[in-house]
This record gives sequence, C-alpha cells and structure tokens, in this order.
Amino acid sequence: MAGIYLHIPFCKQRCSYCDFHFSTQFKSYQSRMVDAICKELVERKNETKEIIQTIYFGGGTPSLLEAEELQEILQTIQREYQVDPLAEITLEANPDDIIPDKLKSWKEAKVNRLSIGLQSFRAEDLAWMNRAHTAEESLRCVAWAKEAGILQISVDLIYGLPQFSIEAWDQQIQTVIDMGVQHISAYCLTVEEKTLLEKKVEAGEIVPSNPEEQADQFQYLIQKLSQNGYEQYEISNFCSPDNYSKHNTSYWQGKTYLGIGPSAHSFDGKTRRWNLSNNPQYMAKLEKGEQFWEVEHLSEADRFNEKIMVGLRTKWGVSLHDLRAIHEIPASFSQKVKEYSDKGWVCLQSDTITLTPEGKLLADWLASEFFL
Repeated sequence: MAGIYLHIPFCKQRCSYCDFHFSTQFKSYQSRMVDAICKELVERKNETKEIIQTIYFGGGTPSLLEAEELQEILQTIQREYQVDPLAEITLEANPDDIIPDKLKSWKEAKVNRLSIGLQSFRAEDLAWMNRAHTAEESLRCVAWAKEAGILQISVDLIYGLPQFSIEAWDQQIQTVIDMGVQHISAYCLTVEEKTLLEKKVEAGEIVPSNPEEQADQFQYLIQKLSQNGYEQYEISNFCSPDNYSKHNTSYWQGKTYLGIGPSAHSFDGKTRRWNLSNNPQYMAKLEKGEQFWEVEHLSEADRFNEKIMVGLRTKWGVSLHDLRAIHEIPASFSQKVKEYSDKGWVCLQSDTITLTPEGKLLADWLASEFFL
C-alpha cells in the first residue's frame, strides 16, 4: 500500500483560480467532519493489509485543523493500520497558518513534511488571487518551520500569471532557492470553469498570459533550477537530490492508495473510487451507513492509457514491458514512437520511453497520441 490521502475540505476564503472541492463555511460542522473522516478510516481498514508508507493531508487547507483534530486522525490511522515508523507524513499548509504554536503541535503529531502554498511573493498577485496570506508571511514561514524541526519542505509556485515578465519570474524562483527548500512544485496558471478568475477574464479585468510566454517561463524554470542543483523528476515537480515527494511519486508510479474524505479518490490497481463532493451528504451518509462513493472498474485500455499518461510526466518514463503486461502494444504505437523520436520529442532507451525537454512542452498531447 503506497499511502493514505486525506481531503480536508476547509478554506478561509476562495482563491480566484481554484476549482477544488472545499467550503469556507465550515466552523459549525468542523468537528463532525473530523469524526466522519475517522469513521471512514475505520470502515475501510480491511481494504489493505499492506504497510502504510505515506500519509498526505490535502485539501482545502488542512492547516486549519485544530491540533487535537489532527492528532485524532493520525491516532486513528496508527490504531487501525500498519504504519511504517519512517512514514512520510505531509501536511499542506498556507503561510498565514504557519506560526510557532501550530508548528510545535504538528511536530508533536509526527508531521515531518510541509507542502506550503506560497504561489507568489508579489503582493499584487496575492491580491487578485484572493490569497489569505501576505508576502511577508511567505518569506518568514519556511524559516519558522525549520526552527520547529520540520526540515522536509515543499513550496508551490504559479507561473504564467498576467503581466508577468521573465525578470519577475526569476525573482520568484531565486527567492525560493535562497530559502533552501528541498522541493518545489510549479504550476502554470489555468483558467478553470466557474471560478472567479474565469469571470474576471471574461469581463476583461484580467488578461491571461499567452502560451508562448508560459512556455518561456516553464523552460526558464527548468534551466534555473537545474543550475541550482534541483532535478525535474516530474513535469511540475523539482527536488534536491533524492528529496522526491514519496506520496505523489506513488501516484505517478501507479501504486495503490486510499482516499479519505469528501471528493477523495482511491486506487487499488484495477478500480478507481471517489467519494461524494458534498460535505453535508458525505457526513450524513457515513453516519447512516449509506453508500457515499462511486466506483469505476478500469478496462485494460484504461490501465494502459493511465500508465502512459502518468509515466510520461516523470523522469522514469513508461516501460514497454509494463505496457505489454497490461495489453498488446499495437503496431501504430511503435510507428508513433519512431515518428516523435525523429522529431526530438521522445526518447526510447532500454525499452523505456521518456520525454525530451522539447517533448515536455507537449506532454499531455503526446500522451494522448499513444493511447489505445
């Protein structure tokens, strides 16, 4: 068993670009939600007998949990599952929540890795994003985390922002490098449906960057981080030597995991399961013993395509041996490997396909070209 993902569906406020499942009106039922999450953990303990190697609190904003609530969830996992004593336990946190008292409680709860949603150090960006933290909080939170003894730290950045120059992007990257974090996740801004950002774009209040600017910033990111000792091990993820996110790497390598909480997804190798994306319904159905999830049984073609989709995003690529174990590889597949290899977009070596630097700019499209 690779791990357990826990979706904590609470946020202080709605970021303009976000389409994840969460609520900003949760105080009246916060403890009830924690009870429901613990109940789901207990009910699903027989789905695996493998050792839990990673635990990941995502959301939402898990750093809004009270210390006692975080402890309750982790104690439930320790009691009901076999947990590796060296398990990676990650908590997603916003800079405004990273204060000495909370850091101390997280450390006591055995959290050993933070994933911090910095996004930007520029006050003007944080304003239109509707982020709850300030640039000053972003600058100090990493130092405070290290002082508290949480040394494994990942930070998130967003590029492709409106009116965002290479010079501004360079300053963002350099600031993170100077912080001395082991892991950086960098995502290109996308305008998702039914978000505040979409409304602002449609109203002409915000003009998004164009694909050429986004590609230039992506390539600059790769170059700058490489020069400073970071390895791009997945399209959007970079780390200092051997400091991969173990939990997220398990997703990309197709390992199994439990997803706990509203909207959380699970994978057992052959089926995907996802919980209701509705907080009141999730809690009520759990309390009544009713079904609160849906299941999809993956066909051979689904598994083949997923192996390509996630594998090509990583430095490890896609093993043809692994693909053959799922489904016969069609002749058209080999033809496309040669075609895109000749174009300089993919590389076939030792029976494994990986993307070239140029191919990474076309990752999603190239993956779809190899689908059954």
